[in-house]
Amino acid sequence: MTKGFRLGQIASASLVSLAHGTNDAQKTMGVITLTLISAGALGHDAGPPVWVIASAGLAIGLGTYLGGWRIIRTMGKGLTDIQSPQGFAAEAAATTVILTSAHLGFALSTTQVCSGGILGAGLGRRLAEVRWGTAGRMVIAWLVTLPAAALVGGVSASVVKHGGTFGTVVIALCAAAVAAFIVLASRRNPVRADNVNAGHEVTVRAAVPTTVGTVA
Repeated sequence: MTKGFRLGQIASASLVSLAHGTNDAQKTMGVITLTLISAGALGHDAGPPVWVIASAGLAIGLGTYLGGWRIIRTMGKGLTDIQSPQGFAAEAAATTVILTSAHLGFALSTTQVCSGGILGAGLGRRLAEVRWGTAGRMVIAWLVTLPAAALVGGVSASVVKHGGTFGTVVIALCAAAVAAFIVLASRRNPVRADNVNAGHEVTVRAAVPTTVGTVA
């Protein structure tokens, strides 16, 4: 049965990738297209140019190929130990939600949907350990992301507006410096294909009682 679920995961994982493209790539293309329209490079009723579609798809595919191992470990091992049946169930649930949302025109986070599917699949498995501490840290990160992104975006727009070309260069250099710092920090404890499935650390919460016998 496990082998059947593993084969099924080929299809379910492919559908998750398709759903990811219909949701996340569309948001990226929408932001770029809106910027081009605001700058007067495109008409108000124009759709995304071909180069915007191609660059967004290429960037998402390249990013998935080059990195993401740390997130893969968190999703596959950090929340709960996922086996093939739970992985198939989580991927099928995430695909259904994301594709339905894309059809209705709702923008949502693929990560949040997949995390919810994994938590649900973990809860449905007998004797499975759900690491609520990791889930809590993820929720905190989600809550911080929205205001932090708004703050960074507002500051960047203000610098570009008042600084002109010089401000644009400053923002670009700052973005490059932050990206370089993140890359260097991730290499201190790298997660690669050969260690992504390393076992999760186990914490002993209580001492195991032992019985000491006496010799008569």
